[in-house]
Amino acid sequence: MNESKLSCGIVLARQTDEGWMTLMLRAFHHWDFPKGIRELGEEPMEAAIREVAEETSITELSFNWGDRYFETGPYSRGKIARYFIAETSQNQVVMGPSPETGEPEHHEWRWVSFDEAYDLGSPRVRQIVQWARQIIGT
Repeated sequence: MNESKLSCGIVLARQTDEGWMTLMLRAFHHWDFPKGIRELGEEPMEAAIREVAEETSITELSFNWGDRYFETGPYSRGKIARYFIAETSQNQVVMGPSPETGEPEHHEWRWVSFDEAYDLGSPRVRQIVQWARQIIGT
């Protein structure tokens, strides 16, 4: 697979009194999980962890469900997105600037239930929501 076309991200899961919540980021009209393009020589999980830190400032991650992942089919000029799942207790989000532009890549963030994540997501994102909720057991 062409390394430059693999986008790596993490479905963040946080246990709350209302149940499991997940973090969604909005860029223009599109809601998605934090993710970004893997750099040369980077392992997919390393890329996902780096992207989450850059985009959300969340660094406290527990891969309680192991290193299994879900990969989407090609989208947006042939990119493929690979998502892992990690639990975090951090709820404060700071959207970092893009290394390319110096501006945040996203316009908004929200901790939402997996039902809300499904409603916000595109068909591509909905596949990930369904996969993650089966594994987490929401």
